[in-house]
Amino acid sequence: MASGSSSGYKPAPRVVICGGGIIGAATAYYLAARGLGPGVTIVEREEPACAASGKAGGFLALDWNDSSPVGPLARLSYGLHAQLAAELGAERVGYRGVHTLQVVGVEKAPAGAKGRLRGGEALPDWVDGHVLGVSDMGDPATTAQVHPRLLTHALIAAAEARGAVLRRGCVEGLRLQAEEGAGGRGRRVTGVKVDGAVLPADVAVIAMGPWSDAARAWLAPWLPPVSGQKYHSVVLRPSEPVTPHMLFTGFKTAAGRTVEPEVYPRPDGSVYVCGEPQALPVPPAQAQVTVEEELGDNIRRVAGSLASCLREAPVEARQACYLPLTPDGVPLVGPVPGVAGALLGTGHSCWGILNGPGTGLVLAEMIAEGKASSCDVEGLAPARYM
Repeated sequence: MASGSSSGYKPAPRVVICGGGIIGAATAYYLAARGLGPGVTIVEREEPACAASGKAGGFLALDWNDSSPVGPLARLSYGLHAQLAAELGAERVGYRGVHTLQVVGVEKAPAGAKGRLRGGEALPDWVDGHVLGVSDMGDPATTAQVHPRLLTHALIAAAEARGAVLRRGCVEGLRLQAEEGAGGRGRRVTGVKVDGAVLPADVAVIAMGPWSDAARAWLAPWLPPVSGQKYHSVVLRPSEPVTPHMLFTGFKTAAGRTVEPEVYPRPDGSVYVCGEPQALPVPPAQAQVTVEEELGDNIRRVAGSLASCLREAPVEARQACYLPLTPDGVPLVGPVPGVAGALLGTGHSCWGILNGPGTGLVLAEMIAEGKASSCDVEGLAPARYM
């Protein structure tokens, strides 16, 4: 039986979703689909999808998480992405099935080598660099892609069309009220503090990516820290079409450095390339996330070494974001024990876009129906840290 329960709310709850990324957007979408849109407010400090939900690659995999506690949620969410593409429009959200390859390459070919090396025959023609080996990782039935920013915006627009409200502001805390319950004395959510004012609320969903760490001070000291890992990416615009082959690479530079950039051609003809992970403190706001030109240049150079069509391709964007992390590497999804009406949806690391729709759906079920019925998310519950 699915688990991850919270108490149901009647009449229709006033829900404030803190964060306008993929998790918050999907939660609003599925609440609105249940007729609860008029009671839903999404609060976003800057713009929807301004952080990782707008700067991630959008790669989706059916079964790559099967060996982890996230496996059932990932499978659910993979299917939901296809459903959302049908409902919202595949072209509108940049969704399609893709081929996925593991590629090992070098910037400087061994002496005497010409053209492609071993395994090159399995590669699409546009990957014409020095490849030492290639293996298949997925096909259009098991791997896909979506444009994260486009999907996030489409989800919010659909929720707004059903009565939800998007409000720009900075979430500063929660208003809680003490209450007595069957389990003893606890607290419940009565409002969300935004820019010095209080929005009345029965439910607060904390879905602020790495900035969800602030909720520990608002809710419970036993909650784990939510940190972040910084990634850089560039978006290139090659002059010739590239096929839908996603590349996960192991690449050795001429200087002997081994890097692992990921290359994602998109349906609009652009190519997204990311890499250069950094363990750095998360700044106070996304607007303070800096882009290091040298790291972007490194990513671009590797992409150009793998594919000559990317070498001189114009750069449409240089960007950086922080992926939210928990101490055990497992997301926080579900109610916070002892605080009725408080739910978390964060810590998905590099799989936030994949698991966004599934997380939004189960959170909406918890709010609207009292429990998650689509998927067993007990292993993701914040209560595991108590």
